[in-house]
Amino acid sequence: MFSNARYGAGPILCALLLANLAAWAWATTMLGASPVLLGAAGLAWTFGLRHGLDADHIVAIDVVTRRLMRAGRAPSLVGLFFSLGHSTVVVLATLALVVLPVPGWLERWHVVGGNFGTLVSAVFMLVAVMANARMAMHQWRALRQPAPLPPAPSTGFVSGQVGRWIGRSWQMYPLGFLFGLGFDTASEIGLLGMAAVQAHHGLGLAGVMAFPLLFTAGMALVDTLDTLLMCRAYGWGMRSGRRRVAYDLGISLVSLVAAAGIGAIELGQKALGTAADGNLLMRGLMAAGDHLAGLGAGIVLVFLALWGGAVVVSRRQASRIASP
Repeated sequence: MFSNARYGAGPILCALLLANLAAWAWATTMLGASPVLLGAAGLAWTFGLRHGLDADHIVAIDVVTRRLMRAGRAPSLVGLFFSLGHSTVVVLATLALVVLPVPGWLERWHVVGGNFGTLVSAVFMLVAVMANARMAMHQWRALRQPAPLPPAPSTGFVSGQVGRWIGRSWQMYPLGFLFGLGFDTASEIGLLGMAAVQAHHGLGLAGVMAFPLLFTAGMALVDTLDTLLMCRAYGWGMRSGRRRVAYDLGISLVSLVAAAGIGAIELGQKALGTAADGNLLMRGLMAAGDHLAGLGAGIVLVFLALWGGAVVVSRRQASRIASP
């Protein structure tokens, strides 16, 4: 059974709040009293918060969190390490913009890195679809049996490969780094453009680096909150009982549909990237890709709604049994 005793939610959240305060203290010190620069710093922090809700983040954290919980390991730092890996790319790119201001390199890297980052994300979405499909099939069979089946094993080709790649929370760091290589989202592009403008106007390295630090702090906070919420929701579902098997099935199906949708959006945008602007499918994919944060927030809300509904039904059933 999963235990989260090693990393309690309280200490983790306190540490992240302190990190956010420290990032803001750094920004205030380096950027001085300039309302424009402090406004830009606030925008960088908001970019990080928004980026943490991107649907590909939600799905990646979801898959690994569930896998580690079923393996009996503490996954409470999955989102933190994923966000740190992702942010490392942004920090290094910002450093390169200031230290090596070669004209046009960011645009060239966006083409190459965008294709690579999309490939990594799409492959992981495929793994997520296969893992959730296998889990959903086991849960469906368990509901149709007179006696509940034992929990689905965490082995097999798909789950075994995920476990081989990512068996501890810290191993999410390289996955986050690979996801971040594309610079495909508006928040990352906006942050780098803002840092480049400030560097061009003479803001020193220490001041410019306040922007990626605030971005990192905001994204780490949201990704970690997402992980902790999933730990609570999945921990409830892993208890015994047929009603909870149905709850697990609902979670698996939502995760499967989300992973398939994100993979289709990413691959479709690349495959149809040269299509005419009037193409209805292309416009739909581009619109969905521009609103990944909204899609991610929707996925989280669906998970929470399933959890809340399942808890309410379970408590009502328990009260009926207990009443004379």
